[in-house]
Amino acid sequence: MARSPADPAALFAAARQGDRAATARLLSLIERGGEPGRAVGRLAFPLSGDGYTVGLTGAPGAGKSTLTSALIGHLRSLELEVAVLAIDPSSPFTGGAILGDRVRMQDHATDPGVFIRSMATRGHLGGLSLATPEAVRLLDALGRHWILVETVGVGQVEVEVAGKADTTVVVVNPGWGDSVQANKAGLMEIADVFVINKADRKGVEETRRDLEQMLDLSDLPHDAWRPPIVPTVANTSEGVAALWDAVLAHREYATSTGLLTERRNFRASEELREIVAERLRERARQICTGERWDDVTSDVVALRRDPWSAADEMLAPVEA
Repeated sequence: MARSPADPAALFAAARQGDRAATARLLSLIERGGEPGRAVGRLAFPLSGDGYTVGLTGAPGAGKSTLTSALIGHLRSLELEVAVLAIDPSSPFTGGAILGDRVRMQDHATDPGVFIRSMATRGHLGGLSLATPEAVRLLDALGRHWILVETVGVGQVEVEVAGKADTTVVVVNPGWGDSVQANKAGLMEIADVFVINKADRKGVEETRRDLEQMLDLSDLPHDAWRPPIVPTVANTSEGVAALWDAVLAHREYATSTGLLTERRNFRASEELREIVAERLRERARQICTGERWDDVTSDVVALRRDPWSAADEMLAPVEA
């Protein structure tokens, strides 16, 4: 019996042979979630582990997409293949995935050594926090050993996703101001490399000084990695080679000290925890529907039963 063209195993086999359309369809299955998405994850898992993920995050307007495009160009000049996941919490149908500087990345779209994909939640159980590592794992299994993950902004979801990379690059601009200041705690926690993009503007040295002061106050151990600060002008690719050197230096440090293994082990544990939590939340949503739920809710509303006892009754079949 012939397999469906949407069959994950058939698509995975085609993607392994270099079929880009099959890769795109597999990523769509991951974004939608459900059993087909989980099937893709099961196929990719045993073949992953060789890829290296670089996350790029920062305030909107910092030039992350232009910088990502410049990084792609630099990697291709080194004859390295690269995949890019452009993470967007909004639906691509609202324009979020194609607005702004992301159009510039399309200059690389016809290069067989580059694969670019914009991702949104699109109903995946657990959203981007679960869909992204599964997408990275798939690209890794398909032989893309350098994977760039670029996020739209510095909200909780974006910082969380970018912070799950092996190396995280935080992009700021000269005179970074209150908008980044308000988010500095989350950014400081995940940054392995700082980039001052648009460094042809005034205020670069002041911004560098601010970052150095923040690093001084972070009380890093003497032998810990201190994030370097790299000025770039993404529009002209100035400083991009130095940025890539900083990424490679961090990779070497993380590998030699065991930090990379420690981070990956922690991420695996957290991913499992998130999957279990999301499965339980989904089960809770199922429990909180139907005639029995309506009856118990009516008892609570009418003060015939306290909410904790009502919850015990609803959960009794699950906990038995």
